[in-house]
Amino acid sequence: MKLVKTISAFVLLGVITTSCGEKKQTESTDMTDSTAVAMDSTVVVETSNIVEVASGNADFSTLVAAVKAAGLVETLSGEGPFTVFAPNNAAFDKLPAGTVDGLLKPESVDKLKAVLTYHVVSGKFDAATVIDAINKNNGKYTVTTVQGGTIVLSLKDGNVMLTDANGGTATVVLADVAASNGVIHAIDTVVMPK
Repeated sequence: MKLVKTISAFVLLGVITTSCGEKKQTESTDMTDSTAVAMDSTVVVETSNIVEVASGNADFSTLVAAVKAAGLVETLSGEGPFTVFAPNNAAFDKLPAGTVDGLLKPESVDKLKAVLTYHVVSGKFDAATVIDAINKNNGKYTVTTVQGGTIVLSLKDGNVMLTDANGGTATVVLADVAASNGVIHAIDTVVMPK
């Protein structure tokens, strides 16, 4: 009888020990999971705005310098949303010699603002939305820029094309660069307002 009581006591002790161990392991796992969830949500919240995204890409260094010279950093860092047709460095290089330097001078700030805001449209228009609008409007879709002028969007060989007020054209070479306050589409030529 003593043997049965002793075995029963060991079995009961084993069950209690195992149960406690499982409970601690479950609590530990739960804490790890909630930490991972908290870390994931922090990453989602941290998104760069249009100016920060452009500043982080060396191919937009001329554009970023121009945005700073024009005093548009705060505007383009604002809530938006904005769609920016952003000329890359090669686009600025296509301009006649001295044009960029002339635009960056303090006395040219109004002209520089006009050129830069001509590349910005209010609202967020990803590539699929732009292409859909072009297709639904007989192959051409006109957008009004923040500057007040218009740009005609069209398709050529599967690429989105911009035609400015002077008949100049640019091609979207990189679409849908996401930002917290809109989207950037890189273009290969600077478009100009009238």
